[in-house]
Amino acid sequence: MNRFLWCVPLFFIISACSPNMVKFSLDNNQVKLPASATFKNQSPDADRFEWDFGDGSKSKEKNPKHLYTKSGIYQVSLKSFKGKKMSSFQQKIEVLPPEGCYVVIETSLGSMLAKLYDQTPLHRDNFFKHAEQGFYNDLLFHRVINGFMIQGGDPNSRNASPTSMLGSGGPGYTIPAEFNPMFVHKKGAIAAARTGDQVNPKKESSGSQFYIVQGNIQTEQNLTQIEDRKGIKYTAEQKAAYEKLGGTPFLDMEYTVFGEIIEGLDVIDKIAAVKTERGDRPTENVTMKVRALH
Repeated sequence: MNRFLWCVPLFFIISACSPNMVKFSLDNNQVKLPASATFKNQSPDADRFEWDFGDGSKSKEKNPKHLYTKSGIYQVSLKSFKGKKMSSFQQKIEVLPPEGCYVVIETSLGSMLAKLYDQTPLHRDNFFKHAEQGFYNDLLFHRVINGFMIQGGDPNSRNASPTSMLGSGGPGYTIPAEFNPMFVHKKGAIAAARTGDQVNPKKESSGSQFYIVQGNIQTEQNLTQIEDRKGIKYTAEQKAAYEKLGGTPFLDMEYTVFGEIIEGLDVIDKIAAVKTERGDRPTENVTMKVRALH
């Protein structure tokens, strides 16, 4: 995987005196997950490049980006070609375990990097446990509503027939609500699905089903109305997120928000735009794999 750019950039600079001389240097050869590397290529005479990031991922891009998803020591290598001439260089990087909980949500339409909130420990630990155990692998985003959200995590969706009615499955338990005014339904928010208030007055969460918010751009007037109706007060930062990125503020303090997408917001839009059938199920399956970073 080499599509992410995170806030701990590692700049690999290639300095080549001639097409058959290549070298790259690291600003920092020890970083914490989630660590992303940006490779800045300064070999104008070379016409082909082969990168090996040491974790099984490769690239032929001139200026690739790569996200490491597992701690360890990796040997990064670059081969630079000019016609039949080739030069190579290698250097090691140490990737340390993350501080906090992060997962990668891989889908058939792209990948998203997510941070799980420490302030919602029950939901954080449950989702992380499922990721480590491979619970979500090959499940579907079975409910997709453009301009609203994308939902998945029903274990019954694995290998489900096109006519199967999905959305009621789970691991056999619920999670107590963990509402926190710090976390709102801005675009990219990850929240737990649940059954309705009539049968679930405590608003307990599904043990596995979750949704990722897409939503719509919000106006200051609309946010003020929601504040008055719900008796809540948005911070300036939360308002800015709603007004710039969008979201679904009418769900705030109704469903537990326990994480957010920090890279790959465009993937939400791609999934939300797919054609759907009865029950808001995509006509063509949108599968997922969720991997814990450690």
